Amino acid sequence: MKICEYLKKGKFSISFEFFPPKDEKGKTQLIKTVEELRKYNPLFVSITYGAGGSTRDRTISTVKEIKEKFNLNIMPHLTCIAHTKEEIKEILKIYESLGIENILALRGDIPRDKEGFKKGFCNYAVDLIKLIKREFGNKFCIGVACYPEGHQEAKTLEEDILHLKEKILAGGEFAITQMFFNNEDLYRFKELLEKHNIHIPILAGIMPITNFKQIKKFADLCGATIPLNLAKKLAEVQDKPEEVFKIGVEYATKQCLELLENKAVEGFHFYTLNKSKAVKEILDNLPLSHFR
Repeated sequence: MKICEYLKKGKFSISFEFFPPKDEKGKTQLIKTVEELRKYNPLFVSITYGAGGSTRDRTISTVKEIKEKFNLNIMPHLTCIAHTKEEIKEILKIYESLGIENILALRGDIPRDKEGFKKGFCNYAVDLIKLIKREFGNKFCIGVACYPEGHQEAKTLEEDILHLKEKILAGGEFAITQMFFNNEDLYRFKELLEKHNIHIPILAGIMPITNFKQIKKFADLCGATIPLNLAKKLAEVQDKPEEVFKIGVEYATKQCLELLENKAVEGFHFYTLNKSKAVKEILDNLPLSHFR
């Protein structure tokens, strides 16, 4: 099913992000997590793609295995920064042969270890979207990323929104937000979208904080702000995993409930880190009537 076609019906959705495991232990953990979370009837699940295409084969094999085992609607991430035009076309042909109808089109992060790194055919996500449309027409529904606080490389939030508009005009049909922890940032972002006449479904990327040090590192890397009151509360118990987990789940639940009440987004996309416990608790705390 094309995600964009479902979202056009105006129904609320939930979805989950997973990453391709590195070894058999990780694979077992992922399969267990998918098994537990599929009971919530997600519209789709997404599979990430490593910096510079570093997980290409593992991403493709994970997409194939989850589709075969669970028959879920899958949206692979595809980054373009390190790939040639032919490599991108080859990957998309594989997905087409697997019956995949959705792609999250991303520029991708430049690898931290830049030795031997060569920039690919596309400089930005908009170039990848244009390539997909040119080579594959409407075979894929294309999702894009958006940033409620602005991309860390953009000079201003408004400049970043203009880049988002370029992606939409090129063929992007819905957007998933980077993780954010202050709903006011999303409301401000939505006001700017309206100002620039951008009207596409927005799925809120929700990251439950279950390991403060880990999520703080993620937030620093992507420019997401953890509110001071929340950060202070988590810092005080950061060496007590159960307390961090409890605070993180409670905060994410309240965040989701407020977004639902204000009808601010068309769905929740949970960054699971291949674990199910926190996401399950949050979903069990939400009114299920909102879901598919």
